[in-house]
Amino acid sequence: MCTVGVLALQGDFEKHRAMLQRLGVAAPLVITPEGLASLDALVIPGGESTTIGKLMVSYGLLDPLRERVLGGMPVYGTCAGMILLAKEIAGQIQPRLGLMEIEVLRNAYGRQVVSFEADISVTFTSSPVRGVFIRAPIISHVGAGVSVLGEFEDKPVLVRQDNMLASSFHPELTDDTRIHDFFLSMLGR
Repeated sequence: MCTVGVLALQGDFEKHRAMLQRLGVAAPLVITPEGLASLDALVIPGGESTTIGKLMVSYGLLDPLRERVLGGMPVYGTCAGMILLAKEIAGQIQPRLGLMEIEVLRNAYGRQVVSFEADISVTFTSSPVRGVFIRAPIISHVGAGVSVLGEFEDKPVLVRQDNMLASSFHPELTDDTRIHDFFLSMLGR
């Protein structure tokens, strides 16, 4: 059985954990560098990216996590997790992993009161995936080596670069397991 940790510093980590457990995967909550040691992969949940980034620094997780991802460990970031993976955050300086060749614009789909759901066309399935957008970032630039796997209104909302997957939306807030299944396929599962 593979072990996919869920970063549990802040945000919607319990929903990701429940989705992974539903798929038969061990999903420990991770809050320390030691928690990274036995993982096959990691999910970075949505939440508040500045807060999660600062907590990653405070808990000593930023550099060890960056090293694990650079060493090939698969990672999936949703919403704030995507922001933390991005090389560039338009107009922002905040702690982040900065590994994925994308630029993002925080909260670009609007404030929390204008959160919405939409069908997303993705490359690896014939029927749309339901996306839940909550203060979601827009990917404003996709760099070399990044594959766009899903779009909404002609903008990328699901991208992959090597062992990194990121989405602007929250698939863990639906009953649809296809995005998490795709992530698990990156582990050879």
